[in-house]
Amino acid sequence: MPSLQIDPRHMNQLSASGVSKRFELELRCSHAGETGAVWIYRGILATRPQGELLTFAHEHLSGESKHLRFFEQLRCCYRPSFMLPLWRIAGFLTGFLPALAGRQAVFATIEAVETFVDQHYQEQIQALEPLARRDSEKAILAGFEICRLDEVHHRDDAKQRQSAKPNTLLRLWVALVGAGSSSAVRIARSF
Repeated sequence: MPSLQIDPRHMNQLSASGVSKRFELELRCSHAGETGAVWIYRGILATRPQGELLTFAHEHLSGESKHLRFFEQLRCCYRPSFMLPLWRIAGFLTGFLPALAGRQAVFATIEAVETFVDQHYQEQIQALEPLARRDSEKAILAGFEICRLDEVHHRDDAKQRQSAKPNTLLRLWVALVGAGSSSAVRIARSF
């Protein structure tokens, strides 16, 4: 698997000259999103799951933690969201509440979240590619792509583990999660 570490030469360049405003906004919202993702799995684990769900949560928490470390190493390029405490709480509840309802609710929730995140990373990469003139900016985009591919794996894993179609209440929850994810991106870019 490709590394999410930024080459020290690129970090020196980023520390010295920073990034464009658009890169800064996208780094801020991705950092906020990965913070929320870590807390989703902490919320699941707070319910003390067993078996398949415990393994699932630990494996995915490990991946999301790597993503978060990637964005944290780039903090010289952006101001973190002022709303990080809210993203932690929202992430925790997004994992905790469905875990109380059972593993199928967790898997449907993760599929919904990761479907949104895959699309969001794709949009970010497409918007930033024309602006990436320096090797350091291209390295950031390579990191975005590694994160995106991991999220696709998380989505597919959650989808594969689902054994039943979501009921009406779960479909409403999943729609709320999707809408909340979209709103969170807009807020994190600004605040």
